[in-house]
Amino acid sequence: QVQLVESGGGLVEPGGSLRLSCVASGSISDKAMGWYRQAPGNQREFVAEINSGGITSYGDFVKGRFIISRDNAKKTVHLQMSGLNSGDTAVYFCNSRFLFINDWGQGTQVTVSS
Repeated sequence: QVQLVESGGGLVEPGGSLRLSCVASGSISDKAMGWYRQAPGNQREFVAEINSGGITSYGDFVKGRFIISRDNAKKTVHLQMSGLNSGDTAVYFCNSRFLFINDWGQGTQVTVSS
């Protein structure tokens, strides 16, 4: 089990960019790392994942706007987001997955508004 701490959220104008970071308390090299988001009144939805081998997957709505990356030495995962729109407003959660063990961070708020 690892503790996850997200950062990098904030207020951004439509069309803008943000880079989210997630730092783990322990090794992530054998874990799949991902990002999920939850908007008010909605269920938590999958945003992106990068597995231990570096293979990435994205939610359909991403449409090439986001890039997930990892740095195992720094125990960090990033989500570079661009082309943001109001529909991207949500709390973004970092996720660590190993077999059937899932750990979650507390989340970071992303608000897209003019």
